[in-house]
Amino acid sequence: MSVRWKVALAGLALVLLSPFYYGYVLKTFTSTWRWIRDIGHNDHYRIYKSFNIRMPEKYKVCGIDVSFYQGKIDWKLVKDMSEDSVHITFAFIKATEGVVIVDPYFQRNWREGPKAGIICGAYHFFRPKISGKWQARFFLQTVKTEKGDLPMMVDVEELDGVQPAIMRKELTSYLKYIEAQTKIKPIIYSGLKFYQDNLTGYFDDYTLWLAHYYQPELAVNNTTNWKFWQHSDKARVNGINHVVDFNVFNGDSLSFTKMLIH
Repeated sequence: MSVRWKVALAGLALVLLSPFYYGYVLKTFTSTWRWIRDIGHNDHYRIYKSFNIRMPEKYKVCGIDVSFYQGKIDWKLVKDMSEDSVHITFAFIKATEGVVIVDPYFQRNWREGPKAGIICGAYHFFRPKISGKWQARFFLQTVKTEKGDLPMMVDVEELDGVQPAIMRKELTSYLKYIEAQTKIKPIIYSGLKFYQDNLTGYFDDYTLWLAHYYQPELAVNNTTNWKFWQHSDKARVNGINHVVDFNVFNGDSLSFTKMLIH
């Protein structure tokens, strides 16, 4: 064998045995596999590997919502996580439910989230069988907002066995009390189906946050006053040891800033 061939074979062996070569092969394989996996899917609704979910790409302001279900959260890790400019800007944090339940992680999350640079809002899980005014008073006893926070939110997604009209009556009582005390209209959160069946046409002057999972677009008409879309309940976020809901804001960073309490 000539010296030239020996040198060539030695060079090839060095390349094949190099960790950089296998790193390149692995990277190429991963990219190719993602391309194959995304065939036939909306180009603007792709997989973000770090978060382990598909995301609608046209929304630039993203956030999560959390409760005791997520356990103890390392908010600095949450803030530092990023993939292709997608990062956590805001978080809605569960504070209360009904008239006796305070989320055991609320005070910690309410303190540590903003400290890490996350813009936060507090929410109440609404129970239609209980007086809306009592629930609002209980919520306000627990939550104190400041300039720069998101408006308060009420989560209404169950009837608890009462008629829709009763639910709407108590929800109206809740909303009016919050507005009277804070001078700020709360955000209403609901699942898309629950909203369509029980709320549409009754609370159209309120900002809406709707849950509609695993879809490239939120299936509502252009007149629906929605600002937040919960598009997945299975995201993986650094600093959180459980899956978490992922949300987008319907607007740019300037319109998001205008929503905050001033």
